[in-house]
Amino acid sequence: MVGVVVLLVVIAAAAVGTATTVAMRENLDQRLDADVRDAMRSALGPGDPRPPGAPGDFGPGQQFGTLRAVVPDEGQAEGLVLSEEPGATGSTASELSERQLDTLAGLSASEDAQTIGLPGLGSYRVLVTDLDGGQVVAGLPRTEDDETIADLVRLEVLATPIGVLGAAAAGAYVVRRQLAPLREVAGTAHRVAELPLASGDIALDERVSPWLTDDRTEVGQVGSALNTLLDHVESSLAARHRSEQQVRQFVADASHELRTPLATIAGYSELARRRPDDETALRTALAKVDEESQRMTSLVEDLLLLARLDAGRQLADEPVDPTSVLLEAVADARILAPAHRWRLDLPDQALEVRGDEQRLHQVITNLLTNARKHTPPGTTVTVAADPSGFSVHDDGPGFAPDLADHAFERFTRGDRARHREGGVGLGLALVAAIVEALGGSVSLESRPGDTTIRVLLSQG
Repeated sequence: MVGVVVLLVVIAAAAVGTATTVAMRENLDQRLDADVRDAMRSALGPGDPRPPGAPGDFGPGQQFGTLRAVVPDEGQAEGLVLSEEPGATGSTASELSERQLDTLAGLSASEDAQTIGLPGLGSYRVLVTDLDGGQVVAGLPRTEDDETIADLVRLEVLATPIGVLGAAAAGAYVVRRQLAPLREVAGTAHRVAELPLASGDIALDERVSPWLTDDRTEVGQVGSALNTLLDHVESSLAARHRSEQQVRQFVADASHELRTPLATIAGYSELARRRPDDETALRTALAKVDEESQRMTSLVEDLLLLARLDAGRQLADEPVDPTSVLLEAVADARILAPAHRWRLDLPDQALEVRGDEQRLHQVITNLLTNARKHTPPGTTVTVAADPSGFSVHDDGPGFAPDLADHAFERFTRGDRARHREGGVGLGLALVAAIVEALGGSVSLESRPGDTTIRVLLSQG
Protein backbone atom coordinates (compact mmCIF):
# COMPACT_ATOMS: atom_id res chain seq x y z
CA MET A 1 0.00 0.00 0.00
CA VAL A 2 2.88 2.36 0.78
CA GLY A 3 4.42 1.52 -2.58
CA VAL A 4 1.17 2.40 -4.33
CA VAL A 5 0.99 5.71 -2.44
CA VAL A 6 4.59 6.54 -3.37
CA LEU A 7 3.95 5.63 -7.00
CA LEU A 8 0.90 7.91 -7.06
CA VAL A 9 2.92 10.73 -5.51
CA VAL A 10 5.64 10.29 -8.17
CA ILE A 11 3.06 10.35 -10.95
CA ALA A 12 1.35 13.40 -9.47
CA ALA A 13 4.67 15.21 -8.96
CA ALA A 14 5.74 14.46 -12.52
CA ALA A 15 2.41 15.68 -13.88
CA VAL A 16 2.48 18.86 -11.79
CA GLY A 17 6.12 19.54 -12.68
CA THR A 18 5.50 19.03 -16.40
CA ALA A 19 2.40 21.23 -16.36
CA THR A 20 4.24 23.93 -14.41
CA THR A 21 7.19 23.90 -16.80
CA VAL A 22 4.98 24.07 -19.87
CA ALA A 23 2.89 26.87 -18.38
CA MET A 24 6.01 28.79 -17.38
CA ARG A 25 7.50 28.37 -20.84
CA GLU A 26 4.32 29.64 -22.50
CA ASN A 27 4.14 32.62 -20.14
CA LEU A 28 7.77 33.56 -20.71
CA ASP A 29 7.36 33.19 -24.49
CA GLN A 30 4.30 35.46 -24.41
CA ARG A 31 6.19 38.15 -22.49
CA LEU A 32 9.20 37.78 -24.79
CA ASP A 33 6.95 38.02 -27.86
CA ALA A 34 5.57 41.31 -26.56
CA ASP A 35 9.12 42.63 -26.22
CA VAL A 36 9.94 41.37 -29.74
CA ARG A 37 6.96 43.35 -31.15
CA ASP A 38 8.22 46.43 -29.35
CA ALA A 39 11.63 45.83 -30.91
CA MET A 40 9.98 45.50 -34.34
CA ARG A 41 8.12 48.81 -33.91
CA SER A 42 11.41 50.46 -32.97
CA ALA A 43 13.09 48.94 -36.04
CA LEU A 44 10.35 50.14 -38.38
CA GLY A 45 10.40 53.66 -36.99
CA PRO A 46 7.53 56.14 -36.92
CA GLY A 47 5.31 56.83 -39.87
CA ASP A 48 4.08 54.69 -42.71
CA PRO A 49 6.02 51.59 -43.69
CA ARG A 50 8.84 52.41 -46.06
CA PRO A 51 11.29 50.36 -48.08
CA PRO A 52 13.89 48.74 -45.84
CA GLY A 53 17.21 50.51 -45.65
CA ALA A 54 20.10 50.17 -43.22
CA PRO A 55 19.25 48.68 -39.79
CA GLY A 56 19.97 52.00 -38.13
CA ASP A 57 21.06 52.67 -34.59
CA PHE A 58 19.38 51.16 -31.56
CA GLY A 59 17.39 53.58 -29.53
CA PRO A 60 17.73 54.01 -25.78
CA GLY A 61 16.32 51.32 -23.47
CA GLN A 62 17.04 48.38 -25.77
CA GLN A 63 18.12 45.24 -23.87
CA PHE A 64 21.25 43.29 -24.52
CA GLY A 65 20.94 40.74 -27.28
CA THR A 66 18.40 42.68 -29.34
CA LEU A 67 18.99 42.14 -33.01
CA ARG A 68 17.74 44.04 -36.02
CA ALA A 69 18.23 43.12 -39.68
CA VAL A 70 17.00 44.12 -43.12
CA VAL A 71 16.77 41.61 -45.94
CA PRO A 72 16.16 43.50 -49.24
CA ASP A 73 14.77 41.67 -52.24
CA GLU A 74 17.89 42.69 -54.11
CA GLY A 75 21.26 43.37 -52.57
CA GLN A 76 23.12 42.36 -49.41
CA ALA A 77 21.32 41.79 -46.12
CA GLU A 78 22.56 43.78 -43.12
CA GLY A 79 22.02 43.34 -39.43
CA LEU A 80 23.15 44.41 -35.97
CA VAL A 81 23.00 42.85 -32.51
CA LEU A 82 23.25 44.79 -29.28
CA SER A 83 25.93 43.21 -27.11
CA GLU A 84 27.86 43.97 -23.95
CA GLU A 85 31.60 44.16 -24.24
CA PRO A 86 33.75 43.02 -21.31
CA GLY A 87 34.94 45.99 -19.22
CA ALA A 88 32.63 48.42 -21.00
CA THR A 89 30.00 50.48 -19.23
CA GLY A 90 27.46 50.39 -22.05
CA SER A 91 26.36 48.31 -24.99
CA THR A 92 27.82 48.03 -28.46
CA ALA A 93 26.07 47.23 -31.73
CA SER A 94 27.88 44.47 -33.57
CA GLU A 95 27.26 43.42 -37.13
CA LEU A 96 25.76 40.02 -37.78
CA SER A 97 27.88 37.48 -39.58
CA GLU A 98 27.05 36.16 -43.00
CA ARG A 99 25.94 32.81 -41.55
CA GLN A 100 23.63 34.59 -39.16
CA LEU A 101 22.25 36.78 -41.95
CA ASP A 102 21.74 33.76 -44.17
CA THR A 103 19.71 32.13 -41.42
CA LEU A 104 17.56 35.24 -41.10
CA ALA A 105 17.19 35.59 -44.88
CA GLY A 106 15.65 32.15 -45.04
CA LEU A 107 12.72 33.09 -42.79
CA SER A 108 9.20 33.75 -43.99
CA ALA A 109 7.14 36.71 -42.82
CA SER A 110 4.58 35.94 -40.08
CA GLU A 111 2.40 37.82 -37.65
CA ASP A 112 3.62 35.54 -34.84
CA ALA A 113 7.12 35.35 -33.44
CA GLN A 114 9.09 32.21 -34.15
CA THR A 115 11.99 30.48 -32.47
CA ILE A 116 15.26 30.03 -34.39
CA GLY A 117 18.82 29.11 -33.56
CA LEU A 118 21.47 31.62 -34.70
CA PRO A 119 25.06 30.41 -35.03
CA GLY A 120 27.15 31.97 -32.28
CA LEU A 121 24.15 33.66 -30.59
CA GLY A 122 21.93 30.76 -29.54
CA SER A 123 18.15 30.58 -29.43
CA TYR A 124 16.14 33.66 -30.46
CA ARG A 125 12.54 34.69 -30.80
CA VAL A 126 12.23 36.74 -33.99
CA LEU A 127 9.47 38.55 -35.86
CA VAL A 128 9.65 38.95 -39.64
CA THR A 129 7.70 41.73 -41.39
CA ASP A 130 7.32 42.19 -45.13
CA LEU A 131 7.84 45.66 -46.63
CA ASP A 132 8.02 46.93 -50.15
CA GLY A 133 11.35 45.76 -51.49
CA GLY A 134 12.26 43.35 -48.67
CA GLN A 135 11.84 42.23 -45.05
CA VAL A 136 12.67 43.59 -41.62
CA VAL A 137 13.68 41.20 -38.83
CA ALA A 138 13.68 41.98 -35.11
CA GLY A 139 14.44 39.55 -32.33
CA LEU A 140 15.40 38.97 -28.72
CA PRO A 141 17.44 36.15 -27.15
CA ARG A 142 15.76 33.37 -25.14
CA THR A 143 18.77 32.96 -22.89
CA GLU A 144 17.21 34.37 -19.74
CA ASP A 145 13.99 32.45 -20.32
CA ASP A 146 15.92 29.23 -20.92
CA GLU A 147 17.88 29.81 -17.71
CA THR A 148 14.64 30.41 -15.82
CA ILE A 149 13.17 27.19 -17.17
CA ALA A 150 16.38 25.32 -16.39
CA ASP A 151 16.33 26.63 -12.80
CA LEU A 152 12.70 25.55 -12.49
CA VAL A 153 13.50 22.05 -13.80
CA ARG A 154 16.47 21.74 -11.43
CA LEU A 155 14.23 22.78 -8.53
CA GLU A 156 11.62 20.21 -9.54
CA VAL A 157 14.23 17.48 -9.90
CA LEU A 158 15.56 18.33 -6.43
CA ALA A 159 12.22 18.78 -4.70
CA THR A 160 10.48 15.72 -6.19
CA PRO A 161 12.71 13.07 -4.49
CA ILE A 162 12.44 14.94 -1.20
CA GLY A 163 8.66 15.04 -1.51
CA VAL A 164 8.52 11.38 -2.49
CA LEU A 165 10.65 10.36 0.48
CA GLY A 166 8.50 12.47 2.79
CA ALA A 167 5.33 10.94 1.34
CA ALA A 168 6.79 7.44 1.73
CA ALA A 169 7.67 8.06 5.38
CA ALA A 170 4.31 9.66 6.16
CA GLY A 171 2.46 6.97 4.20
CA ALA A 172 4.28 4.18 6.03
CA TYR A 173 3.46 5.75 9.39
CA VAL A 174 -0.20 6.39 8.55
CA VAL A 175 -0.74 2.98 6.93
CA ARG A 176 0.83 1.11 9.82
CA ARG A 177 -1.15 3.16 12.30
CA GLN A 178 -4.41 2.54 10.43
CA LEU A 179 -3.67 -1.17 9.96
CA ALA A 180 -2.76 -1.76 13.60
CA PRO A 181 -6.37 -2.81 14.42
CA LEU A 182 -6.29 -5.19 11.46
CA ARG A 183 -3.14 -6.79 12.86
CA GLU A 184 -4.99 -7.35 16.13
CA VAL A 185 -7.83 -9.00 14.21
CA ALA A 186 -5.26 -11.18 12.41
CA GLY A 187 -3.70 -12.06 15.76
CA THR A 188 -7.07 -13.32 16.99
CA ALA A 189 -7.43 -15.45 13.86
CA HIS A 190 -3.92 -16.89 14.34
CA ARG A 191 -4.61 -17.76 17.98
CA VAL A 192 -7.78 -19.57 16.99
CA ALA A 193 -5.93 -21.41 14.22
CA GLU A 194 -3.45 -22.76 16.80
CA LEU A 195 -6.19 -24.30 18.97
CA PRO A 196 -6.74 -28.09 18.84
CA LEU A 197 -10.19 -28.43 17.28
CA ALA A 198 -10.10 -32.05 16.13
CA SER A 199 -12.00 -33.65 19.01
CA GLY A 200 -13.33 -33.21 22.49
CA ASP A 201 -15.21 -30.34 24.11
CA ILE A 202 -13.68 -27.21 22.55
CA ALA A 203 -13.54 -23.97 24.55
CA LEU A 204 -13.41 -21.32 21.82
CA ASP A 205 -13.15 -18.13 23.90
CA GLU A 206 -11.04 -16.03 21.51
CA ARG A 207 -12.91 -13.03 20.10
CA VAL A 208 -12.05 -9.72 18.47
CA SER A 209 -12.23 -6.79 20.91
CA PRO A 210 -15.60 -4.98 20.87
CA TRP A 211 -13.97 -1.69 19.85
CA LEU A 212 -12.82 -3.39 16.63
CA THR A 213 -16.29 -4.57 15.58
CA ASP A 214 -17.82 -1.26 14.51
CA ASP A 215 -19.61 -1.97 11.20
CA ARG A 216 -19.16 1.67 10.15
CA THR A 217 -15.47 1.02 9.39
CA GLU A 218 -13.81 -1.51 7.10
CA VAL A 219 -11.70 -2.99 9.93
CA GLY A 220 -14.81 -3.13 12.12
CA GLN A 221 -16.65 -5.06 9.43
CA VAL A 222 -13.79 -7.58 9.28
CA GLY A 223 -13.72 -7.89 13.07
CA SER A 224 -17.50 -8.32 13.27
CA ALA A 225 -17.46 -10.92 10.50
CA LEU A 226 -14.68 -12.86 12.28
CA ASN A 227 -16.61 -12.83 15.57
CA THR A 228 -19.72 -14.08 13.75
CA LEU A 229 -17.64 -16.83 12.15
CA LEU A 230 -16.14 -17.81 15.52
CA ASP A 231 -19.61 -17.93 17.09
CA HIS A 232 -20.76 -20.22 14.28
CA VAL A 233 -17.67 -22.43 14.61
CA GLU A 234 -18.11 -22.62 18.38
CA SER A 235 -21.77 -23.62 18.12
CA SER A 236 -20.92 -26.16 15.38
CA LEU A 237 -18.15 -27.69 17.48
CA ALA A 238 -20.45 -27.84 20.49
CA ALA A 239 -23.12 -29.54 18.36
CA ARG A 240 -20.53 -31.98 17.02
CA HIS A 241 -19.38 -32.78 20.56
CA ARG A 242 -22.97 -33.33 21.70
CA SER A 243 -23.55 -35.58 18.70
CA GLU A 244 -20.42 -37.58 19.50
CA GLN A 245 -21.52 -37.94 23.11
CA GLN A 246 -24.99 -39.00 21.99
CA VAL A 247 -23.52 -41.60 19.66
CA ARG A 248 -21.33 -42.97 22.43
CA GLN A 249 -24.25 -43.01 24.84
CA PHE A 250 -26.46 -44.55 22.15
CA VAL A 251 -23.99 -47.37 21.57
CA ALA A 252 -23.58 -47.95 25.31
CA ASP A 253 -27.34 -47.96 25.92
CA ALA A 254 -28.03 -50.23 22.95
CA SER A 255 -25.36 -52.65 24.15
CA HIS A 256 -26.84 -52.60 27.63
CA GLU A 257 -30.40 -53.21 26.39
CA LEU A 258 -29.30 -56.07 24.15
CA ARG A 259 -27.19 -57.64 26.86
CA THR A 260 -30.20 -58.36 29.09
CA PRO A 261 -32.20 -60.51 26.62
CA LEU A 262 -29.01 -62.20 25.45
CA ALA A 263 -28.13 -63.10 29.02
CA THR A 264 -31.67 -64.41 29.57
CA ILE A 265 -31.51 -66.52 26.41
CA ALA A 266 -28.09 -67.87 27.40
CA GLY A 267 -29.34 -68.74 30.90
CA TYR A 268 -32.44 -70.61 29.77
CA SER A 269 -30.49 -72.36 27.03
CA GLU A 270 -28.07 -73.61 29.67
CA LEU A 271 -31.06 -74.75 31.79
CA ALA A 272 -32.47 -76.70 28.86
CA ARG A 273 -29.09 -78.25 28.12
CA ARG A 274 -28.61 -79.41 31.72
CA ARG A 275 -32.15 -80.82 32.10
CA PRO A 276 -32.95 -82.34 28.72
CA ASP A 277 -35.40 -84.85 30.19
CA ASP A 278 -37.51 -82.29 32.11
CA GLU A 279 -40.30 -81.34 29.71
CA THR A 280 -41.55 -78.57 32.00
CA ALA A 281 -38.11 -76.99 32.15
CA LEU A 282 -37.75 -77.29 28.40
CA ARG A 283 -41.10 -75.62 27.73
CA THR A 284 -40.30 -72.85 30.19
CA ALA A 285 -36.86 -72.31 28.64
CA LEU A 286 -38.24 -72.22 25.08
CA ALA A 287 -40.99 -69.79 26.11
CA LYS A 288 -38.46 -67.39 27.69
CA VAL A 289 -36.12 -67.71 24.74
CA ASP A 290 -38.99 -66.87 22.40
CA GLU A 291 -40.09 -63.94 24.58
CA GLU A 292 -36.61 -62.44 24.82
CA SER A 293 -36.02 -63.03 21.12
CA GLN A 294 -39.13 -61.03 20.27
CA ARG A 295 -38.06 -58.29 22.66
CA MET A 296 -34.60 -58.19 21.13
CA THR A 297 -36.05 -58.25 17.60
CA SER A 298 -38.31 -55.28 18.41
CA LEU A 299 -35.37 -53.38 19.85
CA VAL A 300 -33.17 -54.09 16.82
CA GLU A 301 -35.94 -53.07 14.44
CA ASP A 302 -36.38 -49.78 16.30
CA LEU A 303 -32.64 -49.16 16.22
CA LEU A 304 -32.52 -49.99 12.51
CA LEU A 305 -35.40 -47.58 11.78
CA LEU A 306 -33.66 -44.79 13.71
CA ALA A 307 -30.42 -45.43 11.83
CA ARG A 308 -32.21 -45.30 8.47
CA LEU A 309 -34.00 -42.09 9.39
CA ASP A 310 -30.68 -40.57 10.53
CA ALA A 311 -29.21 -41.52 7.16
CA GLY A 312 -31.95 -39.51 5.43
CA ARG A 313 -34.17 -42.32 4.27
CA GLN A 314 -37.22 -40.90 2.55
CA LEU A 315 -40.64 -41.95 3.80
CA ALA A 316 -43.76 -42.10 1.67
CA ASP A 317 -45.29 -38.74 0.85
CA GLU A 318 -48.93 -39.35 0.04
CA PRO A 319 -52.33 -38.07 1.20
CA VAL A 320 -53.36 -39.71 4.48
CA ASP A 321 -56.63 -39.49 6.39
CA PRO A 322 -55.47 -39.16 10.02
CA THR A 323 -59.01 -39.81 11.30
CA SER A 324 -58.93 -43.54 10.50
CA VAL A 325 -55.41 -43.88 11.93
CA LEU A 326 -56.45 -42.25 15.20
CA LEU A 327 -59.65 -44.32 15.46
CA GLU A 328 -57.72 -47.57 15.04
CA ALA A 329 -54.97 -46.62 17.50
CA VAL A 330 -57.40 -45.48 20.20
CA ALA A 331 -59.49 -48.65 19.74
CA ASP A 332 -56.36 -50.77 20.29
CA ALA A 333 -55.43 -48.72 23.39
CA ARG A 334 -58.90 -49.29 24.94
CA ILE A 335 -58.39 -53.04 24.67
CA LEU A 336 -54.84 -52.95 26.07
CA ALA A 337 -55.63 -50.60 28.96
CA PRO A 338 -59.34 -50.70 29.83
CA ALA A 339 -58.62 -49.08 33.22
CA HIS A 340 -57.72 -45.80 31.44
CA ARG A 341 -60.34 -43.45 30.04
CA TRP A 342 -59.70 -42.93 26.34
CA ARG A 343 -61.28 -40.01 24.51
CA LEU A 344 -61.15 -39.01 20.87
CA ASP A 345 -61.88 -35.45 19.74
CA LEU A 346 -62.29 -35.18 15.95
CA PRO A 347 -63.51 -32.20 13.90
CA ASP A 348 -66.64 -32.37 11.74
CA GLN A 349 -64.83 -31.75 8.45
CA ALA A 350 -62.67 -34.35 6.74
CA LEU A 351 -58.94 -34.15 7.45
CA GLU A 352 -56.02 -34.86 5.18
CA VAL A 353 -52.28 -34.65 5.75
CA ARG A 354 -49.29 -35.78 3.74
CA GLY A 355 -47.08 -38.54 5.00
CA ASP A 356 -46.54 -42.27 5.42
CA GLU A 357 -49.68 -43.95 6.84
CA GLN A 358 -47.78 -46.86 8.40
CA ARG A 359 -45.30 -44.54 10.14
CA LEU A 360 -48.08 -42.18 11.27
CA HIS A 361 -49.78 -45.18 12.86
CA GLN A 362 -46.50 -46.01 14.60
CA VAL A 363 -46.24 -42.41 15.88
CA ILE A 364 -49.71 -42.35 17.46
CA THR A 365 -49.28 -45.90 18.80
CA ASN A 366 -46.01 -44.95 20.51
CA LEU A 367 -47.60 -41.85 22.04
CA LEU A 368 -50.56 -43.81 23.38
CA THR A 369 -48.25 -46.56 24.64
CA ASN A 370 -46.18 -43.95 26.46
CA ALA A 371 -49.31 -42.51 28.07
CA ARG A 372 -50.54 -45.98 29.01
CA LYS A 373 -47.27 -47.12 30.57
CA HIS A 374 -46.43 -43.98 32.53
CA THR A 375 -49.81 -42.99 33.96
CA PRO A 376 -51.85 -44.76 36.65
CA PRO A 377 -55.23 -46.47 36.04
CA GLY A 378 -58.10 -44.02 35.81
CA THR A 379 -56.07 -41.44 33.88
CA THR A 380 -57.95 -39.69 31.08
CA VAL A 381 -56.10 -39.65 27.79
CA THR A 382 -57.54 -37.38 25.10
CA VAL A 383 -56.52 -37.60 21.44
CA ALA A 384 -57.51 -34.50 19.45
CA ALA A 385 -57.07 -33.83 15.74
CA ASP A 386 -57.24 -30.66 13.66
CA PRO A 387 -56.15 -29.66 10.14
CA SER A 388 -52.55 -29.04 11.26
CA GLY A 389 -52.00 -32.39 13.03
CA PHE A 390 -53.00 -34.01 16.32
CA SER A 391 -52.19 -34.01 20.03
CA VAL A 392 -52.23 -36.47 22.94
CA HIS A 393 -53.20 -35.08 26.35
CA ASP A 394 -53.37 -36.81 29.72
CA ASP A 395 -54.06 -35.72 33.29
CA GLY A 396 -51.44 -38.01 34.78
CA PRO A 397 -48.43 -37.10 36.95
CA GLY A 398 -46.52 -35.66 33.98
CA PHE A 399 -42.84 -35.73 33.16
CA ALA A 400 -40.23 -35.00 35.77
CA PRO A 401 -38.78 -31.48 35.32
CA ASP A 402 -35.29 -32.81 34.60
CA LEU A 403 -36.73 -35.28 32.05
CA ALA A 404 -39.00 -33.00 29.99
CA ASP A 405 -36.15 -31.33 28.10
CA HIS A 406 -34.72 -34.72 27.08
CA ALA A 407 -37.94 -36.64 26.52
CA PHE A 408 -37.33 -37.14 22.78
CA GLU A 409 -33.72 -38.28 23.15
CA ARG A 410 -32.88 -41.93 22.70
CA PHE A 411 -32.88 -44.30 25.70
CA THR A 412 -34.35 -41.56 27.89
CA ARG A 413 -36.33 -43.05 30.73
CA GLY A 414 -37.78 -41.57 33.87
CA ASP A 415 -37.85 -42.90 37.41
CA ARG A 416 -38.25 -46.66 37.18
CA ALA A 417 -40.58 -46.50 40.19
CA ARG A 418 -43.17 -44.80 37.92
CA HIS A 419 -42.95 -47.50 35.24
CA ARG A 420 -45.75 -49.94 35.12
CA GLU A 421 -44.22 -51.82 32.19
CA GLY A 422 -40.72 -52.23 30.85
CA GLY A 423 -39.28 -50.04 28.10
CA VAL A 424 -35.97 -49.08 26.64
CA GLY A 425 -36.64 -45.39 26.00
CA LEU A 426 -36.95 -45.39 22.22
CA GLY A 427 -40.68 -44.70 21.84
CA LEU A 428 -40.61 -40.89 21.89
CA ALA A 429 -37.27 -40.84 20.07
CA LEU A 430 -38.92 -42.74 17.20
CA VAL A 431 -41.86 -40.31 17.28
CA ALA A 432 -39.55 -37.31 16.90
CA ALA A 433 -37.45 -38.98 14.17
CA ILE A 434 -40.47 -40.06 12.09
CA VAL A 435 -42.28 -36.71 12.39
CA GLU A 436 -39.11 -34.85 11.41
CA ALA A 437 -38.62 -37.16 8.43
CA LEU A 438 -42.20 -36.32 7.36
CA GLY A 439 -41.38 -32.61 7.46
CA GLY A 440 -43.29 -31.92 10.68
CA SER A 441 -42.44 -31.11 14.28
CA VAL A 442 -43.28 -32.40 17.75
CA SER A 443 -43.43 -30.53 21.06
CA LEU A 444 -44.04 -31.34 24.71
CA GLU A 445 -45.69 -29.36 27.49
CA SER A 446 -45.90 -31.08 30.84
CA ARG A 447 -46.81 -30.30 34.42
CA PRO A 448 -48.58 -32.44 37.04
CA GLY A 449 -52.10 -33.15 35.82
CA ASP A 450 -51.59 -31.58 32.39
CA THR A 451 -49.30 -33.17 29.79
CA THR A 452 -49.67 -32.52 26.06
CA ILE A 453 -47.59 -33.83 23.17
CA ARG A 454 -48.36 -31.90 19.98
CA VAL A 455 -47.55 -33.22 16.48
CA LEU A 456 -47.66 -30.82 13.51
CA LEU A 457 -47.74 -32.30 10.01
CA SER A 458 -47.58 -30.91 6.49
CA GLN A 459 -50.96 -30.40 4.86
CA GLY A 460 -52.24 -32.47 1.96
